[in-house]
Amino acid sequence: MRTDSAKTDVRDAILDAADRLIGFYGYTKTTVDDIAHEAGVGKGTIYLYFKSKEEVAVSWVDRVNARLRDQLQRIADSEIAPADKFREMLLVRILFRFDTIRNYTRSLDELLAAIRPITLIWRERWQDAEAKIFAQVLTQGEDNGVFHVDDAYQTARLLLMATNSYLPNNLSIEQLGERDQIADAVTRMAELLLNGVLVR
Repeated sequence: MRTDSAKTDVRDAILDAADRLIGFYGYTKTTVDDIAHEAGVGKGTIYLYFKSKEEVAVSWVDRVNARLRDQLQRIADSEIAPADKFREMLLVRILFRFDTIRNYTRSLDELLAAIRPITLIWRERWQDAEAKIFAQVLTQGEDNGVFHVDDAYQTARLLLMATNSYLPNNLSIEQLGERDQIADAVTRMAELLLNGVLVR
């Protein structure tokens, strides 16, 4: 019997394999057989963890979001000033995703189109979890007398909406090759948004 740790290792190996193959070949050309071979497991093992290739892809996106939240939480829990957390977290929420899909420049649209119906359902959960971490920092800032917000959670949701246009799924292939420009734009947007919550 596999331990929970071993099950996680196999699951991650499958998702890592899917990441490499879909990034290189595209979603349509990648088969479950390909993923199994790349992961070093049998095809049947794939189906012990995932119902379909689509579920593998959605689970990969879910893992990206979970890893992003881990990074955001580390920043939120750090000792730096709330305003600095605010800036860094807004930049990280964009660039982490940007860097994760850097090999998908030709196949990202295809992948997102294939899994869009499911990700639309999951997106609310992802954004809710993200907003709660941002709300934590907004509350810290308010407690320290540097931020003023009427509702930390709703303000956090607005911050996410304001920066969602910089997420990779909203960028052109050309823009996906312009990391420095995107980082600069998000930095300027972060300053603009920060000015909206700072106590004057």
